[in-house]
Amino acid sequence: MDRISDITHAIQLAVAPVFLLTAIATLISVTNMRLGRIVDRRRVLYGRQAEGATTPEHEQELASLDRRSLLIYRAMLCEVLSGLLVCLVVASAFVGPMLGVEMAHTVALLFILAMGTMILGLSLFLREVYLAVQSQGHRRL
Repeated sequence: MDRISDITHAIQLAVAPVFLLTAIATLISVTNMRLGRIVDRRRVLYGRQAEGATTPEHEQELASLDRRSLLIYRAMLCEVLSGLLVCLVVASAFVGPMLGVEMAHTVALLFILAMGTMILGLSLFLREVYLAVQSQGHRRL
């Protein structure tokens, strides 16, 4: 009976990280959409380059888009890593009771790493948004 209560407790502990995974998936979706917009804009500018209608402003905007895409890529990388770490938290919460191994320190470390990578991803995302807003003043169509 004690074994069943341990597993039930592990399931209860795994529910909160599942909500965190939903938030992380939403962040990944948002960053993916922003990356798509950057790629679309680059295609437009490269199309104008191919037509010979390039201006110094276009070159400047392409450089800005390169910086933004790198930031978004890194943000997405951090968000995916955070999601993987949360999955490891959930798995550790189950493995510990099943094997009778104390996993509290492992779970805590994985959770701290997950939060750290999420914070880094959000910071990179915020930096990309800042660059996007800052570059709006220089864009001429």
